[in-house]
Amino acid sequence: MKVTVVGAGNVGATCADVLAYREIANEVVLVDIKEGFAEGKALDIWQKAPINLYDTRTVGVTNDYSKTAGSDVVVITSGLPRKPGMTRDDLISTNAGIVQSVTENIVKHSPDAIIIVVSNPLDVMTYAAHITSKLPRTKVMGMAGILDTARYRAFLAEALNVSPKDIQAVLMGGHGDTMVPLPRYTTVGGIPVTELIEEDKLNAIVDRTKNGGGELVKLMGTSAWYAPGSAAAQMVEAIVRDQRRVFPVCVKLEGEYGIDGVYLGVPVILGKNGIEKIIELQLNEDEKQLLETSRGHVKEVMDALDNMSSKA
Repeated sequence: MKVTVVGAGNVGATCADVLAYREIANEVVLVDIKEGFAEGKALDIWQKAPINLYDTRTVGVTNDYSKTAGSDVVVITSGLPRKPGMTRDDLISTNAGIVQSVTENIVKHSPDAIIIVVSNPLDVMTYAAHITSKLPRTKVMGMAGILDTARYRAFLAEALNVSPKDIQAVLMGGHGDTMVPLPRYTTVGGIPVTELIEEDKLNAIVDRTKNGGGELVKLMGTSAWYAPGSAAAQMVEAIVRDQRRVFPVCVKLEGEYGIDGVYLGVPVILGKNGIEKIIELQLNEDEKQLLETSRGHVKEVMDALDNMSSKA
C-alpha cells in the first residue's frame, strides 16, 4: 500500500511519522513546495526506522507528483495558517487555490485514490477538493471529527480521572465553534457520561472542546499538529486495513439529517472503499437546532468560495 501526504509542515510530517511508525503502508511519500523540506523530513523519519523497528519507507519530493503515482490514500494538509491582518475570505481564497491545485495533481497520477482533507477552513476545503476531483463523495472527506472528539474525550478523562481509552463520543457539524458535541451519545466504559459528571462541568468541557484549536493557538502562537496529524493517520489506517471503524468525518450530505449539498461532520463507517456508510442518528430537537446552526455557518463559507470563483 502507498500513501501520500501533501504538505510536510508540522501536521503533514506528524501524519507521515505515525503512518511509518505504525507500519500502515509500505511506502509513504511526503510532498512539499519548499525545496528539500519534504526530502529532509522523510529522511529523518526513515533514519528512525532502525530505532523504532519499522519497515515503512518514507520518501520526500519537492512538487513532483509523478512520485505519488498509484497512491491508495492521499492526505492533503497544504495551506497557509491565518495571519494577522488576513480576513477569512483571504484565507479561503488562498487555501482553496492550493487545495484545488493539489487535488488536480493527485487525481492525475492516482485516479483511484481516496482523499482526506486536513487543510483549513476544513469543511469548505473538503468542498473544494471534492468538486475539483469529480470523485464520488465517498472518496473525498475531511478530517475534523476525530480530532474534535479526541479533545472532548481527553478533557473528560482529565475531569473524571479515568483512562481516555474507555471514553467513546460522537460529535457532529462543522469544524469550529459551531460544532455539535453530543453528550447523550458519550459513554465511559459503556456508562452514560451524564451519570458520572455534573451538567455544568460537562457543559464547560463541551465549550472548551468547541474552542480547542483556539486554546492551542493562544498557548503556542500556532495551530496544533500532534493530534491533527495522528487523527488523519487513524483515518488512513481504517481505510488501508479495511477496519470499518465508526468515526465522525466531514462529507457532502445528500439528504441525510434533512441536509442537502453541505459538507458537515457526521458519523460514518470507514473502510477500504472510503466512506462505506453514513450513519443517521435520531437527534432530539435541541441537537437538530445546533446542527442547523452549524449547517448555516458552513453554507455561508461555501457560498463565499463560490462567489470568489464566479468573480475570478
